Amino acid sequence: MRRVPVTVYLGLGSNLGDREQNLARAMDLLARRVKIDRVSSLYVTEPVGYPDQPPFLNTVCRGRTSLGPGELLGLAKRIEAALGRRPGPRNGPRPMDIDILFYGDSVVDLPHLAIPHPGVPDRAFVLVPLAEIAPGLVHPLSGLTVGEMAERVRERQGVRAWAREA
Repeated sequence: MRRVPVTVYLGLGSNLGDREQNLARAMDLLARRVKIDRVSSLYVTEPVGYPDQPPFLNTVCRGRTSLGPGELLGLAKRIEAALGRRPGPRNGPRPMDIDILFYGDSVVDLPHLAIPHPGVPDRAFVLVPLAEIAPGLVHPLSGLTVGEMAERVRERQGVRAWAREA
């Protein structure tokens, strides 16, 4: 049975290797199964939870896919591995991290997958780029818009627009 495409929002981050190239390559690989139609600007962000590591380059994209939530997670994990992610400390350095932020208005609560991503309301590195492309998107659990959450989030100063390095 073929699924109807659903709108998804994905957060991508990289802090090892050529961060910009890692993000571009991840988008190319995602585009094989997700029709990406909006991408935020790139943001430099300070690491969260494991501070002794390089800063991240983050972005958020919106797309449509017929993949189910578990299939989309599997795709994300395969792309992370293809770009060099290896097991390591939680929130540690990595060449690629892909999080499913929203999957339509679905709520998924499984041991290996939670949608909306539980970190969304507290993470400026997600909310700032997400508010850029979808400020009116409503969080299905809190009822708040992304714009409202972005206004309330702390540590916004740790997120700044990225200027390409010469």
